[in-house]
Amino acid sequence: MNPSTFTQSNPADRLGQTDYQACVTIIDDERINIEVVKAYLNEAGFSNFRSTTDSRCALDLMDQNPPDILLLDINMPHQTGLDILSTMRQLERYRRTPVLILTAADDPEIKLEALRLGASDFLAKPVDPSELTLRMENVLAVKAYQDHLAKHSEMLEEKVRERTRELEESWQEAIHCLARAGEYRDDDTGQHVTRVGRYTRILAEELGFDREEVELIEQAAKLHDVGKIGIPDAILHKAGKLDANEYAVIQQHCGIGREIMNPDPDEELTLRQHATIGPKILGPTRSPLLRLASTIAGSHHEKWDGSGYPLGLQGEDIPLEGRIVAVADVFDALSSPRPYKDAFSFEKCIQILEEGRAKHFDPAVLDAFQRRRIDIIAILNEYADQRTEAKS
Repeated sequence: MNPSTFTQSNPADRLGQTDYQACVTIIDDERINIEVVKAYLNEAGFSNFRSTTDSRCALDLMDQNPPDILLLDINMPHQTGLDILSTMRQLERYRRTPVLILTAADDPEIKLEALRLGASDFLAKPVDPSELTLRMENVLAVKAYQDHLAKHSEMLEEKVRERTRELEESWQEAIHCLARAGEYRDDDTGQHVTRVGRYTRILAEELGFDREEVELIEQAAKLHDVGKIGIPDAILHKAGKLDANEYAVIQQHCGIGREIMNPDPDEELTLRQHATIGPKILGPTRSPLLRLASTIAGSHHEKWDGSGYPLGLQGEDIPLEGRIVAVADVFDALSSPRPYKDAFSFEKCIQILEEGRAKHFDPAVLDAFQRRRIDIIAILNEYADQRTEAKS
């Protein structure tokens, strides 16, 4: 059969065809055996050969020119064919390389051991040229099919990875838009949700969260104030001090946020519960991100001493994620310019946070903040809102 008759068509169309340009490596301690095999194969159309009579050079030869198929003798000095085969199968790059054993040995135990080590086929010496060609073509056909499946699998995996990336980007964009919806109801706070997310990430890393948890809490933290969607403009945008009733309403953004992200179908959203509106927007949900966002929305105004809202939780009864976001959120409010105030200096922000130690804030979270203050300042400056950059 003339190898020139094959065209460069779709690989799937050529799975039953022999690749006569395949690299054929022959390892045999007798040079005459190598030359005889090469002559037979050359007559059949093969022309790409590598060979050695020194079994110790086998792997070096293969590494220089990776074989498509290996023809291997068994009984050789220094290293036997079984030794070479065993070493090959321990190396990822040669685990699927087909090996055709050419041997005069007729010991069934040797054949069984070669099969255990992954030999593809056997051929007894002296070699019959017709049988050699057929065995070669069969083994290479199997290899071509396996290679095709491997490439197809890689292609599918890459498509899945690409689609997953697209879904993650869309999901993150949707989360950010929802977070910004709550932010735009409030005063003009620019990059507030981004900064709070980044600060939260830094603190979670410092407190030992694993990589997946860190990614999750950064996104969830951006939704901490989504419950402000449910607060009336007259209260949310009031320039002066809120009265007791108005403050009671503004406090409910926590519950509103919790319910937005994890709603109870038997309860209605009420403006009286901003601390409950946020969580209602976000649930009930099977999404780990929205469940965490619901927890954060409902607990980031709780205080370590129990004087916070909406539930008056105390100490470690407050979810750790809520305690982390409490520090991140207050720091950003202090360090950001607002219509009613200028941004405080970094040192002034630290002073105010420390005044709230073991009262408003979890001491362990404040300690983590202090240890990562250089990173906090970097985020503060990177996402600055028309303010003078902070200095350490």
